[in-house]
Amino acid sequence: MAKSVYIHIPFCKSKCKYCSFISFCNIENIRVYLSSLMKEIKFSYKGEQLKTLYFGGGTPSLLSAEQLEKIIKIFNLDKDTEITLEVNPDDASLEYLSALKQIGINRLSIGSQTFNDEILNSIGRRHNSKQTINAVKMAKQVGFGNISLDLIYGLPGQTIDILKKDLEIISTLGVQHISTYGLKIEEDSYWGKFPPENLPDDDMQADMYLEVNDYLESKGYKRYEISNFALNNYESKHNLNYWNNDEYYGFGVAAHGYNDGIRYSNTCSFKNYLHNPLQHSEEHVQTKIEKLEEEIFLGFRKESGVNVSRIKDRYDIDFEIKYKEILNKFSPKYIKKTPQGYKLTLEGVLLSNNILAEFLE
Repeated sequence: MAKSVYIHIPFCKSKCKYCSFISFCNIENIRVYLSSLMKEIKFSYKGEQLKTLYFGGGTPSLLSAEQLEKIIKIFNLDKDTEITLEVNPDDASLEYLSALKQIGINRLSIGSQTFNDEILNSIGRRHNSKQTINAVKMAKQVGFGNISLDLIYGLPGQTIDILKKDLEIISTLGVQHISTYGLKIEEDSYWGKFPPENLPDDDMQADMYLEVNDYLESKGYKRYEISNFALNNYESKHNLNYWNNDEYYGFGVAAHGYNDGIRYSNTCSFKNYLHNPLQHSEEHVQTKIEKLEEEIFLGFRKESGVNVSRIKDRYDIDFEIKYKEILNKFSPKYIKKTPQGYKLTLEGVLLSNNILAEFLE
């Protein structure tokens, strides 16, 4: 049973050069899009009480508080439901953030990416570092106590010293959660067509990841997933739902969902979605092997690792027997035994793609 919901808001005022997500700059179509989105939600949502509700994009903060409230009111929520909105720093104002708090949004994910203004400009971001800092301060002022910042490393022209300055600024802002992403050039992005110069190489990206890990942990942030750090009890409940391989609804153009053992995706065509928001473009009933492989792949992303008892209960498989050769090959340098099962070491995280490929049949 799905107890989490992801809602895709596919609008941006402009497209960042690294972005390959489905988004459109014709923001005049927001109202007609929301009409189709509401139809899809009311058709598919079965009234389950939600643990998490997440507005992603695109730029969800282009929606007014009134528009967001109409969507939120459809769902069965309680005081503990985590409701997250992704916010661009240049959309943040005291009035807007206060209105978000009043309609029940209790977690913000602010797209900072870096605090170096020259790099921000070069990657196509609309905001500057001061706007990010002010957005965090205003969010705190109106009462938000669960704020996440995004940080990208491996950007063109970025050095370890620039990254260190970013981390120093983040640590002074006192946010509860930080998501870090190594830059990957996707074919569908602007940079996929026009590759940038002066990119840090793979070794430099690895050094940057280690710097992020060491610095944030020294400031009290715990790495609970390969790319995510949080103060105690501020882990993203919504993202943990994905990494625990639990089910969720996905609503909106290009959204993905997982419900009743079926992985599904919606059309990436804005026109087609408006015409028929009730039809999934693809549906796939997962086999037992596919579910097991995802359980392992997602489990190793978490700092808590793979839970062998959970795998035994769900799939009737003895993990240690089935994967004995792989565990022996990578333990203890890259895979470490835990009280619940197995996890990647920090060295293992750097080689995670190669290691996890060995568990695929």
